[in-house]
Amino acid sequence: MKVITQQWLDFAKTDLLNCELIINEDFLSNIVAFHSQQAVEKCLKAIAEEFVPKTERIHNLFKLYTFIESFLDFEVDLNMLELLDKVYLASRYPGEMGLMPDGKPTIKDAKEMFEFAKYVFIQTSQMLQKNNR
Repeated sequence: MKVITQQWLDFAKTDLLNCELIINEDFLSNIVAFHSQQAVEKCLKAIAEEFVPKTERIHNLFKLYTFIESFLDFEVDLNMLELLDKVYLASRYPGEMGLMPDGKPTIKDAKEMFEFAKYVFIQTSQMLQKNNR
């Protein structure tokens, strides 16, 4: 595995660890959602670094997914990617500019995003380890 690939995975892991620390805090559900998005983004970037020669510096999960889709050996919930893309944009601004379409994520929503991010991290890690045997 390339050094940069491992660094992206390490960064994703820090986002997941942050989520674990605050997952049950209602006031911080938007932060859990944001770090879940960040973890998924970093996993997709790890895969891109490993397999795609020149990847754009982007944050859009759908675009990243299209670059790496052919290399994946696991399923990705495209609806969750879409939701997490909205979270990323919504978390950048306060007030009406920053609200998700349905308002701040509930703890239940945040936990679902976190579980998805963990799934992507585990699957990405396993896939990259298999690739380097």
